[in-house]
Amino acid sequence: MRHAKSSWHHSGPDHGRPLNERGYESAPKVGAWLRARGFEPDAILSSDAKRTRETCAGLGFDVPTRFERSLYLADPETMFAELKAETADTVLMLGHNPGIAVFADELVKTRPDHARFFDYPTCATTVMDFGINDWSQLAYGSGVVQGFAIPRELP
Repeated sequence: MRHAKSSWHHSGPDHGRPLNERGYESAPKVGAWLRARGFEPDAILSSDAKRTRETCAGLGFDVPTRFERSLYLADPETMFAELKAETADTVLMLGHNPGIAVFADELVKTRPDHARFFDYPTCATTVMDFGINDWSQLAYGSGVVQGFAIPRELP
């Protein structure tokens, strides 16, 4: 999942940029979409940036959450290593573009039939099943897409 829409009117460092109004509206929509389809995570693995923390809070899941500096603007290899070390059954990974978009594309076996999968807009979320019992078995190109959503298409 990519973080929700952030504000560009922040004068401090990029790491501290908050969500904007649209971002605060989008995260709960995606959380509701995930719950309605039975895709609730057992854990969340997220960048430690302010906008990912705020997105995480907006999703409304009360699950163990790790905020990792290594996931801030991370490349796909870093995300892959972090996910392979996970122990929870169902993990929601929350990150930034371009890394999260490339990572999602590298993980899927077959891309979802959705025009926005390639540019992965803010709060884009792809749900995948890997058919594995342990995250250490994770392999690129093995994720079977169970769902893909962007907030603008959600009620």
